[in-house]
Amino acid sequence: MAVLDRSRRHLHRRGGARADGAILTHKLLSENPERYRDAAVEGIRALLGVAAGAPIPAGGTAAVKMGTTVATNALLERKGDRTVLVITRGFADQLRIAYQNRPHIFARRIVLPELLYESVVEIDERVTAEGEVLTPLDLRAARRDLQKAFDTGIRAAAIVFMHGYRHHRA
Repeated sequence: MAVLDRSRRHLHRRGGARADGAILTHKLLSENPERYRDAAVEGIRALLGVAAGAPIPAGGTAAVKMGTTVATNALLERKGDRTVLVITRGFADQLRIAYQNRPHIFARRIVLPELLYESVVEIDERVTAEGEVLTPLDLRAARRDLQKAFDTGIRAAAIVFMHGYRHHRA
């Protein structure tokens, strides 16, 4: 059994099947309530040789960093909540159009993948690639349209505003 230097940082990757680049690995299910409450804590206990349920000694870990594919897996497996796509007006079909990748270029029947969202709310707003506001967000209309989605039972939203990452003011 490998000995773990207790001053090392612990890096965890949840949900995936691999732990590339790790010197020491310990794979646990992301969720296994019959055996442990938290996979990351249980993994640290196992690597440090601490008994299940026992507290982790102070000073034995400099940092814990954890990456996860749990949310990605939920999307791929279609296990997430009903979702509305909130997007800049004029781009409602952008994710449906996508890149037009077609592995069988001459296929007569094109089967498109199922969308991850069930409805779209287009919002009047626009920001340039430089972060300049071209069209201010119409908050009243956005609230009204999002309320309609909420009233149908939707509780999750994916927000995609054109160049929204460039606008830093609240």
